[in-house]
Amino acid sequence: MSNKYALKPDELKKEFEQKKPRILKENLAGKDWWDLPVEFRDGNWCFPAKPEVLEDLHFANPRKWAATDKDWQLPDGWEKIIHDGMKDRLKRFRSFKVFMDSCVRCGACADKCHFFLGTGDPKNMPVLRAELVRSVYRNDFTTFAKILKNFSGSRTLTQDVIKEWHMYFYQCTECRRCSVFCPMGIDTAEITMMVRELLNLIGVNNNWILAPVANCNRTGNHLGIEPHTFEQNIMSLVDDIEDVTGIRVNPTFNRKGAEILFITPSGDVFADPGVYTMMGYLLLFHHIGLDYTISTYASEGGNFGMFTSNEMMKKINAKMYHEAKRLGVKWILGGECGHMWRVVQQYMGTMNGPADFLKEPVSPITGTKFTNAKSTKMVHIAEFTADLIKHGKLKLDPKRNDHLRTTFHDSCNVARGMGMFEEPRYVLNKVCNVFHEMPENTIREQTFCCGSGSGLNAEEFMDTRMRGGFPRASAVAHVREKHKVDSLVTICAIDRASLPALMRYWNPGVLVYGLHELVGNALIMQGEKKRTEDLRENPMAGFEEDDDDE
Repeated sequence: MSNKYALKPDELKKEFEQKKPRILKENLAGKDWWDLPVEFRDGNWCFPAKPEVLEDLHFANPRKWAATDKDWQLPDGWEKIIHDGMKDRLKRFRSFKVFMDSCVRCGACADKCHFFLGTGDPKNMPVLRAELVRSVYRNDFTTFAKILKNFSGSRTLTQDVIKEWHMYFYQCTECRRCSVFCPMGIDTAEITMMVRELLNLIGVNNNWILAPVANCNRTGNHLGIEPHTFEQNIMSLVDDIEDVTGIRVNPTFNRKGAEILFITPSGDVFADPGVYTMMGYLLLFHHIGLDYTISTYASEGGNFGMFTSNEMMKKINAKMYHEAKRLGVKWILGGECGHMWRVVQQYMGTMNGPADFLKEPVSPITGTKFTNAKSTKMVHIAEFTADLIKHGKLKLDPKRNDHLRTTFHDSCNVARGMGMFEEPRYVLNKVCNVFHEMPENTIREQTFCCGSGSGLNAEEFMDTRMRGGFPRASAVAHVREKHKVDSLVTICAIDRASLPALMRYWNPGVLVYGLHELVGNALIMQGEKKRTEDLRENPMAGFEEDDDDE
C-alpha cells in the first residue's frame, strides 16, 4: 500500500525492529514526562473541521487553521472557557470526577494501548494520557495540589497543553482495552470523551468527525446522502443480488405498520466492502420473509456524536427512535456497527430514556423473546441470525465459503461495549468450514482495536493509524502464517472501512468481510439460479460451471 502520509511498510518494520520509535530517539534523561516533545508532522494529525461545518453545527470558533500552525487562533478567554467547561463536567458527570481522583499509577494499563505499542510514545500509555488532563485538574480544582504544586504533579493550562490534548486524545480510539486491566475501574475512553468536549468548546477538533456529525444532523446519515439517493443505492444492490443469485429481493422504505425497522450504518449502503454485507442482510430478510422496512430519514446506525459531545450523541441516537415511533413499528433490528451498539447498550437508558412506546422484541420467525433488549427495544443482527440458525430456520451451505479461510476480529464497541462474543462466532462457524481464532489475549474482551475508530479513519492520519493498528495486524499475521488465513471477518462498519488499509499495509492478501456477507454467500434461496460466485462475484471453490451448463 502506498500513501504519502505513511512510511513504506519496510521502513516502519525496520523502525520497529530497531525498537527506536521517533519519540524515544531524543536524549530525555533527567526530564519529566511533560518535557517529551509534541511534534505534529505528516501522518500523525487529522485536518481540523472546516469553518462551514462548525457553522452548520453552531460550534465555537470557526476558522481555517492547521495543527502545524504556530498560532491556533484560540478564542479570547479560552482558558476560562476550558476551566468553566471542566467545572461543569466535573459536576454533571460523576465518573469524570472519580476518574480524576482515583488513579494510583500502578501501571497495569501502561502496555495495553495499541497506540503505545505501535508508537512507543509514553504519552500514549493510558495512565499518562489521562495525566495530561489530570495534572490541570489538580492545579485548578484541588487545594492540596495548589499548596504543594511541586509534589503533586499539577501544571498550569497553556496553549502547549492544549496542543498535547489535541494530539493524544486524538490518538485514543475510546476502545476501552485499558479499562479491562485497570484495578480501579478507570475508563480512559470516558476521559477522552470529556477532553474532546472541552476542545470543541474552543474550536480544536477533527473534520473527519464533525463533517459526518453535520451530515447526520442535516440528512440523517454520516455521508450526507439525500433520501432518494439512499433508496436508489439500495435498489442498485438489489440489482446486484439478482445478477448473482437470480433472486429479486423487495425491501420497502418508510413503510408505516411494518413489524420491524431495520437500521444499519450508511457505510453498508455506500462503501466497499460494506455493500456486500448489506446484500447479505437483504438476502437473509427475503429468505425468512421478514416484515421490515428501512428508513431513508433515520438512515444511519452509527453515532459520531459519541466522539463529539454527550449532547450530540444523545441527539443522533434519538433520531432512530423518533423514526420508529413515526412508522409505528414494534421494535428495531440493528445491523453490524460498533459505536451504534455501544451508545445503545451503555448510554441509551439514561440518555434518551427507555423506548417504552415500542414492544419488547420477539422474533417473528422463532418466537424467541430478546429479554436483553427489553429497555432499548433494539436487537443486534448477529444475535437475531444466531437464533434463526439455532432453531433451524435457515438453509445454509457452508461449502459456498470454502474459498475463504477465516478469522474473526472482535469489534471493540460490540465486544467490550456490549459483551457480544459468542453469537458472531456461532454464526461464522455455521456458514463457513474454515475458521481459526487469533491468540487469546487479542480477542473477546481483550481484543485489539483496528487503530482507526472514534473518528480517526482519515487518510491524512495514515502513519499513526498503521502504527496503532500494528497489534491487531500482528495477531492476524500469526494465524495467517500458522493456518493460511486469508479472510478477516468483523461486525463493525468502521472496521470494514479501516481494516482493508491495515491489511494491505501489514498483511497483503488478507481481505476483510462482514459477517452477513458470508451468511449471504451460504444461504440457499428458494428459486435461486446455480451459484458459482460469491456476492463479490468471485468464484466459489468447487462450484465452477461444468461443460453442460456452458
